[in-house]
Order: sequence, then C-alpha cells, then structure tokens
Amino acid sequence: MSKTASTTKKAAPAKKTAAAKKPATAKKPAAKATTKPKAAAKPKSAAKPATKPKAKPAAKTSAPKAAAVAARKKAAATKDAADRKHVKAMLKTILKSLEDDKAEDVVAIDLSNKTPMADYMVVASGRSGRHVGAVSDHLMRRLKEEGFGHARVEGMTQGDLVLIDAGDIVIHVFRPEVREFYRLEKMWAADIPEDQAVL
Repeated sequence: MSKTASTTKKAAPAKKTAAAKKPATAKKPAAKATTKPKAAAKPKSAAKPATKPKAKPAAKTSAPKAAAVAARKKAAATKDAADRKHVKAMLKTILKSLEDDKAEDVVAIDLSNKTPMADYMVVASGRSGRHVGAVSDHLMRRLKEEGFGHARVEGMTQGDLVLIDAGDIVIHVFRPEVREFYRLEKMWAADIPEDQAVL
C-alpha cells in the first residue's frame, strides 16, 4: 500500500507540470493572434485610386499666345511704318539739297526688295571736282541739321566720286566721266521707272 501511494504521489506532480506547461504554450499563439497580419492591410493603390491629371483647356492656353503674337505683329507693323516715314523724309531732304546745289542727272533707285544694304540709292553728278565736293559737303550738313545724324563719307579729297552713307540711303556724287565709267544705275536697275527718276 505504501508503495502504490508513493507512486501515485510521484505521478501526480508530473501531471501538474505537464498541465502547467500546456497553458503556457497555448498563450503564445494567442498573443500572435492579437497583431494584425501585414497581408490584411489595404494596398496604397486601393486606398487612393490613380487619377489622370486634368488637361488644361486648349482655348485658355492658346488665347494668350495668340494675343502675344498679334501684339508683336502690330508692334512690328508700326515700327515698319515709322521706318518708312523716316526714310521718305530723308530721301526728300537729300533730293531737295541736291536740287538746290544744282546737281545733275539725279536718280533715286529703290533697293528695298533687292538688298538689305539700304532702302534707296541716290546717284547724282557734279560739273567738276569742286562742284562734287561742294554738293556733298552741303548734303551732309543738311542731313545733320534736319536730325538724320552724321553721315559717313568717303572720297571728299579727290572729288571724282563721293560716297555718302546715311544709313538707310546711300548717295553717290560723281564727276560725269567717272559716273559713265561705273554705271551704277545699270548695275542696280536695268530699267529705272519714271517715278524713281528725279530731275
């Protein structure tokens, strides 16, 4: 009797330890179950649906561009008109000065559609070297007085050919023999219209 009682007593503590260990192992999975698995979280793409950026209306963007282009065209047109007016006034001054100084065979050639060098070329003749020099000197003085600036000049010392560069208009004043040699009119205009031939 005593042996069986002792064996039962020894076996009982073994069951207690086994029972004590079981709840400990059962608690661990319960702790893991409390945390949410990562796979259960909603993906970012599902949370915020991808939306395409809205395109701006074409009318709003093209309207300012069209207005800017129109403004530039208008400014260019007004500038061209002012330049033409300036050139016409300068040409009138040049022709008046040559007429007052008795220059001969004065011809104005329109170069606006032929070369970017100048808008007009004026060719005139003087009776002698002294006359060529005097005509050229008076013309440069007249241009400065009328507010067209200081023209560049070449050939004043020789008096055979004087070149006056007034910017938009180039003037050549020749002695008759030198003019016949160079023939600038035939080089730049085969047939000079009557409205461009002056005097």
